Amino acid sequence: MQSSQLDYFPIIMQALLAIGFVAGTIVVSGKLGPKRSSEIKDENFECGIESLGSARIPFSVKYFLVAILFVLFDVEVIFLYPWAINFKELGMEGLVKMMIFMALLLVGFFYIIKKKALEWE
Repeated sequence: MQSSQLDYFPIIMQALLAIGFVAGTIVVSGKLGPKRSSEIKDENFECGIESLGSARIPFSVKYFLVAILFVLFDVEVIFLYPWAINFKELGMEGLVKMMIFMALLLVGFFYIIKKKALEWE
């Protein structure tokens, strides 16, 4: 099956239309929208609670560690979907490779549990 550059024209047009719409909406709303500024309007506001003190309070490293571990394991699980779809075509070689992948994933998971990275204090 041969493809030419002309086959990509609808994709390019759709991308340009989407980018143009977003850029146009931002420009038009910036030009037409109200530009009133006041001391009360420029004040920090969150959830109806008035801000007190500095916003630079330190977060626990555990919070970021759990977030990174969640993303890491979530991305690794994404690799299971194409394998499951192509399970029959991959045969025994694909099964062995996935078992190695899962073993490495489990080793990492048990290492995290041993280091107590997911426990809150």
